[in-house]
Amino acid sequence: SLLLAAERVDERMRRRGESTAKLFLRSFDTMQTGNSSDPSESDSYILVIDGKPQGPFTIAELRRHQIKPTDFVKTPGMIDYKEAHELPSLRALFGFARRPLPLQYFGSFDQRAIAAAIDWLLVFGIFVFAAFAVMLLLYLIIPGDEHRETRLAITIGIVALTPIAKFIYSVKAESGPKQGTLGKQLMRIKVCDMYGDPVTTNRSLTRNAAKLASVAILFTGYLLCFFNKKQQCLHDMMADTLMVKDRLDI
Repeated sequence: SLLLAAERVDERMRRRGESTAKLFLRSFDTMQTGNSSDPSESDSYILVIDGKPQGPFTIAELRRHQIKPTDFVKTPGMIDYKEAHELPSLRALFGFARRPLPLQYFGSFDQRAIAAAIDWLLVFGIFVFAAFAVMLLLYLIIPGDEHRETRLAITIGIVALTPIAKFIYSVKAESGPKQGTLGKQLMRIKVCDMYGDPVTTNRSLTRNAAKLASVAILFTGYLLCFFNKKQQCLHDMMADTLMVKDRLDI
């Protein structure tokens, strides 16, 4: 009997441990993505009604409010509001189908251009400063006119690395938590996939590599954003990405 009792205690502890682990993973997933992978009737959501956040409401209360797929909702752990159809938990509970992003959410050409100018100035400025510092150091290490060409070549070589550094920076920043470089953050735009989710490193790599195609045809690849509803440039089309802006500021 003692052995049986010990087995029961062990089983209860094991189940309790599994429940705690599941709760932790669910909470972590919700905090990171705003999406709960395990929908529950006890979940609560803040609902935007007539432009104002109200709640939080339980799932039953959301049903009484006849929530629609395009209504903005937010859990206490989410940073930004999302449309109801964007959350897997609500799609599972209400049978919503996921929709592509609405047209009014896409970043404009001028926002892209200003963000790009900021990023280029930032990266170029860093490398010019680095080249200047190296040039001064070279004067101390290899002084004299006979080494002038060597110093100049090294200095120019450092500045010439700017495009490579800009490429790496863009790939890492766009696939990171902020979904964009400093310029994009200042312009309040970010890179996402066709459903508004963050892009992977591979997709960001494809997008930035495809910019060569946009440039190769005399920059007309960038002008394509004027001729499609999603305001995608050529590299966005090739990588299946979008440039979106902040949607709701409450």
